[in-house]
Amino acid sequence: MSTHEPPTDRDGSPAPTGTDTPTRSVVVSGTGKAVGTEARPEGGTASVDRSAAPDAGGDDGATADPDAEEDSGGAESAESAESTAEGEGGEGPEGAADGEGGADGGGRRWSRDLLWIGAVCVVALLLVNAFVARPFAVPSGSMEGTLRPGDRVLVNQLAYAFDGRPQRGDVVVFDGIGSFLPYRDEPSGVKRLLAEAGLAPAGDTVYVKRVIGVGGDRVTCCGSDGRLRVNGVPLDESAYLLPGDAPSAVPFDIVVPAGKLWVMGDHRSASRDSRDHLGEPGGGTVPVKRVIGRADWLLFPLGRTTSLDRPAAFAAIEGTGGHGEPR
Repeated sequence: MSTHEPPTDRDGSPAPTGTDTPTRSVVVSGTGKAVGTEARPEGGTASVDRSAAPDAGGDDGATADPDAEEDSGGAESAESAESTAEGEGGEGPEGAADGEGGADGGGRRWSRDLLWIGAVCVVALLLVNAFVARPFAVPSGSMEGTLRPGDRVLVNQLAYAFDGRPQRGDVVVFDGIGSFLPYRDEPSGVKRLLAEAGLAPAGDTVYVKRVIGVGGDRVTCCGSDGRLRVNGVPLDESAYLLPGDAPSAVPFDIVVPAGKLWVMGDHRSASRDSRDHLGEPGGGTVPVKRVIGRADWLLFPLGRTTSLDRPAAFAAIEGTGGHGEPR
C-alpha cells in the first residue's frame, strides 16, 4: 500500500488513478496501451493525441503535465543545437582543437617550404660560385692604377669555356702553383673542392694580372722608345699603366710557349709577375689550364664599380701571331 498522496491535477482535483501511472508526454488509451511517439500500435502509425481531455470521473485516460512537455521540448532543442554545432565545427572542444591543429599544420608546412626554398637558393649560389662567376679580393697593389688593394672583382669562370682562350689585354685570375710557385704542393682534395666552391679562402696562391702575350707571341722590352713590343709591334700602355711607371725596368726577350701566357701587373715597379720568374721552371709563363677566369667587373668599392674591358691598344697586335695566326 502506497504511503504517498495521489497526484493532483491542475484544477486541484485528484488525478485519475489506474493500474499504471502514465508516463510523461504520453496519453493512455482506453485499451491500456500507451499511444505516443515511442509506442507503436500494431498495424498502424503511432501518434500522440495531445488534444484529448480526461473524462470527468473516468479512469480511462489522463494528460501529461504541460510543464513536463516544455522541459522535454527544451531538452530536444538543446540536443538539436548541440548536433548543429557538431556538424559545423567539429565536436565541441575537440572541434576547436582540430581547427587549431589545422593552423599549426599550415604553419609547419609553411616553415618546411621556407627551408626548401632556402636550401635551393644555397645550392644555386654554390653552383654559380663554383662554375659561373666568383668574387675575388685584390691582395696587393700590383695592378694599380686599374685595381687597388682590397678591391673586389667578379671573375667570369665561363669566359674561356667551350674552347675559349685568354686574349691579350684580359685581366685574369689564376692559380700560381707550378708557375709563380713552382715548388708549392697542391692542396688536398677536400680543401681544393671547398676553395673552388667558394666555401674556403682561395689562399695566397691566387694572382690577378694582365695578359700581355699568348702562345706563340714574342714579347720584348724595351726598344729605343722605351716601349714594350709584342711580335715587333710597340704597345701603347697609357690606358692602364700606372702613371709614372716604366713598362719594365728589367729587359727581356721571350717567346711564349703554346698553351702558356705571359702576364704582367699594371703597377710594373711593384709587381712580381712573369719577369721575376724567368729563371724558374716554366720560364715565368702561366699555363692556360691554371686560369680560373677573367675579371670582368670591379664590384667594390661601390663608388668605383666598373667593367674591366680589354684596352683598345691590343687591337694593333691582332693578326701578328699567337692562336695559330700568321706572323
